[in-house]
Amino acid sequence: MNSKITLVGAGPGDPELITLKGLFALGNAEVVLYDALVSKEVLEYAKKAIKIYVGKRLGKGENSQDKINKLIVRYASKYANVVRLKGGDSFVFGRGYEELQYARSFGFETEVIPGISSALSVPALAGIPVTHRGFSKSFHVITATQKDGKFNDELKDAVNSKGTIVILMGLHLINEISKLYIDSGKGDLPAAIILDGSLPTEEQYLGTIKTLPELFQKSSGKPGIIVIGSVVSLKSDPKTVAYDLAYEGLKNNLAN
Repeated sequence: MNSKITLVGAGPGDPELITLKGLFALGNAEVVLYDALVSKEVLEYAKKAIKIYVGKRLGKGENSQDKINKLIVRYASKYANVVRLKGGDSFVFGRGYEELQYARSFGFETEVIPGISSALSVPALAGIPVTHRGFSKSFHVITATQKDGKFNDELKDAVNSKGTIVILMGLHLINEISKLYIDSGKGDLPAAIILDGSLPTEEQYLGTIKTLPELFQKSSGKPGIIVIGSVVSLKSDPKTVAYDLAYEGLKNNLAN
């Protein structure tokens, strides 16, 4: 059978933020293997498809990566159009390329349909630009954990950056991340935690890097991201724990 496996990024959560090309792929799919962060509303676009949950969540290893790879190939051996649906963008800490490599080793045709990454879209929707003239000339997206689950040492390099830092999969290490910045004398940097970004259930917590652990304790503990840098101070919302820093003061900090 000449089967095709399409890797689709579902976006940050809001079902309207999946791409038009992604919708077409779901509409033609016979099987959809989807992740934990994919919404039910997005799955409704795959009207003809068998839907297989293959999600992985922290501390819940019911679906190993090896098992997911084999399931993709198993269904592609039986059905012509298989969609692997992942939250955000499949190539941003999504292990999407690993899945494509495995599928290609069996001779299957593959296609990639990028998704809107939560690393950029969630801060933007919350009113935080990852770059802004006079505040940040760069941004860095980093995962807090390595493949073995240990603390990512690259965060030590990120602390020295003047750019915006967006940390994915890091909320369970919020105390360690905060301590890293405090020990480097940067505990007063503006920072934010955004949970369930782009969804009606979104929660925002703004403060400084040294206050993040306390703020996170007040949250629901839903999946989310961490944003660190002067651009966070551009966010002004009475519903959040507001952090206010004067423009001139920020310019002076960046110059030092």
